[in-house]
Amino acid sequence: MANQVRSTHLVFRLTCWMLGLLAFAQLLVGGVALAVRMERSREVRVEEKVVTRIVTVAAAVPKPAKEVVAVAPASPSALPPPDPTPLPPARPLVAPPIADPVVERLVKEARIARVAGDMATAIVKLGEARDAAPQEPSVLYEQGLVYEAMAAFDPRLADQASDAYLAVMALGVPEAGALYPLAAAKIRDGISMPSDLRGELALGLPRVFPDDPNVEGERVVVTVPVQAAPGTEVAADDLVVKVQFYESTMAEGRKQIQPAAEGLCETVYEWVSGEFDFMGGEETLRVTYTLPPQELQQEHLFGKRSYYGQTVEVFFKGELIDTHAAPRHLSSRIGGGARPADDGPQFLTPDMIDNGSVLPTLEGDFLPEMPDLINPDGSIPALPEN
Repeated sequence: MANQVRSTHLVFRLTCWMLGLLAFAQLLVGGVALAVRMERSREVRVEEKVVTRIVTVAAAVPKPAKEVVAVAPASPSALPPPDPTPLPPARPLVAPPIADPVVERLVKEARIARVAGDMATAIVKLGEARDAAPQEPSVLYEQGLVYEAMAAFDPRLADQASDAYLAVMALGVPEAGALYPLAAAKIRDGISMPSDLRGELALGLPRVFPDDPNVEGERVVVTVPVQAAPGTEVAADDLVVKVQFYESTMAEGRKQIQPAAEGLCETVYEWVSGEFDFMGGEETLRVTYTLPPQELQQEHLFGKRSYYGQTVEVFFKGELIDTHAAPRHLSSRIGGGARPADDGPQFLTPDMIDNGSVLPTLEGDFLPEMPDLINPDGSIPALPEN
């Protein structure tokens, strides 16, 4: 019992000591913590605050530029010339294609008829084409060409040709293409009439060059100069030069002059003066006439044929402008050469016949028949005997 009391008293004492130690430790920790806190409260804190301020900096004064002085090159060849930049080639204007194949066929047929001189057919074809395509530039321009060709016989049609060309110009370059400058040139220059070229277009003196006589048959070269006044513009399609050759034959002891028979001779036309523009005031046409050798049978039946001469006619738009004949008496055989005089009537009127001032009234007033001195075919009477 006493041992039990002692052990209980020892445990109590140990427990008190343990609690005291714990209390002391807590007091020690609290004091240390309080001391540390007091030390931290005594420290000075520095807080940095960023303030944004706009500062204007003055621009730096630029330094003055140095004075530029042009210095002449030592020699002209010191600086190489700049390389020229070639321009792209201009796109040429072309006639616009015809969209409708039927209209294209009608225009082609009208052009063929115009070249052949069949103006009635050309007008009909173009009328059908214009009904199908009223604003087709090819139809309008071809119609102007037809009316212009017909204006040589009826000047009133020149206004219709001008209207057709104006219609082409009204379409503009995008629609008319190459036909626009052609129509503009027609309007600018006007519709030329054959009467306007009288005195401005004439024949020069044709020259005849017989070829080598040793060549089989007979060959003659005739050069025909066509002269135009300065500033005269003549289109190649409007000018026609016709050369008619004549042959002489001996039949029944008489010399006969006849036109060269087609198929028995050959005639070749060629413009030899370059481009047909009358820049030098003259264009030269070379006509080569070839008469092949004749068979003996034909020569015996029809006589020997040989070159005799020629007649030259110049036509502008179908109207005769000038003529020339060699020998001169062949001028009587030119169809358009014999014209009535301007100082008298072409036909006798009934008043002239009734008055009796023109026709003879007595039997002996008629003139005797005279021989034809111009035509070599005529017979000349023999001289009277002394």
